Amino acid sequence: MTVRVTAGTGGSGCTSFRREKFAPMGGPDGGDGGKGGDVRIRGDANLSTLLDFTYRDAWEAERGEHGMGSNKTGRSGEDVVLPVPPGTVIRDKETGERVGEILEHGDELVVAKGGRGGKGNAFFVTATHQAPREWQPGEEGEVRTLELELKLIADVGLVGQPNAGKSTLLSVISAARPKIADYPFTTLKPNLGVVQLSDSRTFVVADIPGIIEGAHEGKGLGLQFLRHIERTRILAFLIPIDAMDWQAEYDQLRREVEQYSPELAAKPHCVVFSKCDLMGELYVPAIEAPGAFGMWAISAPGRLGLDELKAAWWSKLLELRKSGAA
Repeated sequence: MTVRVTAGTGGSGCTSFRREKFAPMGGPDGGDGGKGGDVRIRGDANLSTLLDFTYRDAWEAERGEHGMGSNKTGRSGEDVVLPVPPGTVIRDKETGERVGEILEHGDELVVAKGGRGGKGNAFFVTATHQAPREWQPGEEGEVRTLELELKLIADVGLVGQPNAGKSTLLSVISAARPKIADYPFTTLKPNLGVVQLSDSRTFVVADIPGIIEGAHEGKGLGLQFLRHIERTRILAFLIPIDAMDWQAEYDQLRREVEQYSPELAAKPHCVVFSKCDLMGELYVPAIEAPGAFGMWAISAPGRLGLDELKAAWWSKLLELRKSGAA
């Protein structure tokens, strides 16, 4: 999402001389101009998308007022605040520089600074220059074109090829209702679901659009998929039990993630064999999955193996939190 932000210009200083009935030589009293308003980005937990920015892509803060006589400083311009959901990364579109990111509700970042107000002639008074007529114009506010990118913050990210059963699993273990169909790329955007265990224990699971070979180069949904799982704490690789080659499918998923980001590939992961209802039993194939903290077999439609899987995810998340890794 691209937006153009313009901070307010500072007000100009004033040239004025005090004129009162009993003070004919009152001297300079021109006040300074007010500061221009800043443009700020603030985290708002009530938002979940950047959709509002598709309807308005230009934002401008108020300029500062000019200084006045009697040493009156002009009023500063009002700031403009752009609300975004937590997990938003801000970059400068022209330079590619990372400006910052919003992680929590209430986090705030100044992305365009308002111009400083100009000095009035009272500022230039010296012992040898007692009637200055100098004044300064206000400085221009910053103008920037920014790219806003929302990255999901989830505890568990479901990773798999199209039609691996990710959406079905999410719909069964949470109240989320993602689109489910029997054709590839049913999921075109990430879906979040909150999984509730006993004793008010909850965690968030993200159903990520399907990954195919070459996704790290942008093929399929490509980078749209991969950048959304950077913030997940655990990756769960879903492999349907009716896949032609379980090992090859696992290796390909791992390879695409690693080629996109070695840091992402280093996150804790597990292997989940889905659609086991096709075999009539929960069968865990023997594949090589170095580094995986476990392998499970499930049937989402049959509600089989789900309690064990959710308990394992919770235990791993708890371990990460205690170690400070999440």
